Amino acid sequence: MTTATVSHPVPASGNSARRILAASMIGTTIEFFDFYIYATAAVIVFPHLFFPAGDETSALLQSLATFAIAFFARPIGAAFFGHFGDRIGRKATLVAALLTMGISTVLIGVLPTFEQIGVLAPLLLALCRLGQGLGLGGEWGGAVLLATENAPEGKRAWYGMFPQLGAPVGFFFATTIFLVLAHFMGDEAFMSWGWRIPFLASALLVIFGLFIRLKISETPEFAKAVEKAERVEVPFVTVFKDHKISLLLGTMAALATFVLFYIMTVFSLSWGTGALKYSREEFLILQMVGVCFFGLFIPVSAVLADKFGMRRVMVGVSISIAIFGLLLGPLFDSGNVAGVLGFLCIGFALMGMTYGPLGTALAAPFPTAVRYTGASLTFNLGGIFGASLAPYVATWLATTYGLHTVGYYMILAAVITLLAFGLIRQTSE
Repeated sequence: MTTATVSHPVPASGNSARRILAASMIGTTIEFFDFYIYATAAVIVFPHLFFPAGDETSALLQSLATFAIAFFARPIGAAFFGHFGDRIGRKATLVAALLTMGISTVLIGVLPTFEQIGVLAPLLLALCRLGQGLGLGGEWGGAVLLATENAPEGKRAWYGMFPQLGAPVGFFFATTIFLVLAHFMGDEAFMSWGWRIPFLASALLVIFGLFIRLKISETPEFAKAVEKAERVEVPFVTVFKDHKISLLLGTMAALATFVLFYIMTVFSLSWGTGALKYSREEFLILQMVGVCFFGLFIPVSAVLADKFGMRRVMVGVSISIAIFGLLLGPLFDSGNVAGVLGFLCIGFALMGMTYGPLGTALAAPFPTAVRYTGASLTFNLGGIFGASLAPYVATWLATTYGLHTVGYYMILAAVITLLAFGLIRQTSE
């Protein structure tokens, strides 16, 4: 995995630092808000409303299967939007990706249920989930490049962590809206129509995001690539032809981050409100406390990465994730709130440490001409192998062999990530 030579200009006059960072962060905030409201609904709503009545575990697993669809759509979105991001520019592509994702989310809020239209209900739900995945596949890479391609010297990880901050902020907003609904609305009203509110409310966030995105100008590095005629005809082909090692190692390097991410969010909510018998409101509050640690440790990781090097930080965190895998079972299954809260706080803190530098690390090896496509594909292929099946696999492991085996699953992911960083001679040192 080689590292492209990357210059770090001061933001162009049309792109103030504040505008750049706001525009990069707003899109990822919206995308993760959309993803988290779907993840929450996939656990507490969709199994009951969009699938045949019967075995609860079967309905939950079918619902989690629709959750996984988006991850398989994301590389397609990465290739599609990445093509235009590398050919026509970061700005226009980011706007199109945000619209694709936003419209798909809002449509979920108006879908009829299984009781109303039968088997068409889960099919339409899956189609909307597909749209979410396509949009997110193009959104993340562009947001990271918008930040990092405007970063001044020595602050690449700091700028690159702002899109990553969208994850805890989006999670916080998504969890808050479900908590507010749970507080002011009974279960019957919530399951009847209240669950639709977060999906419909996403339209307001999308409009706000578009307003900010339309005010930015193109990144200096892409403008320079256009000026020097460095663009390639088909970035997707060039990535697989000339940068396949970077693509493979980057995918492996992202694995532990994704596995940890979705165990701490989707699986923990499902297991906590199911097997551990916490109320939905109680467990969401515990998760929100953990997410605060997620948000706090993202900037910490960026400062450390800029000071000590990306590779050293990511190796250290991957080792910590493996150790945390040994603690997962004893903490989460401790039988008391303190143990569960400890599990959530430690896990989300490690999530912040590994997720903060990830965008910068995955974008660094690719030259400007294919960076949108390369970074997006790497991130989203990591999502397929690390995240798409994580809630499903973790649920199956915990149900079949015990909760402690979910920790072993996490350890395996951390070892693969360590192997990848061991093979990466340079990232963003």
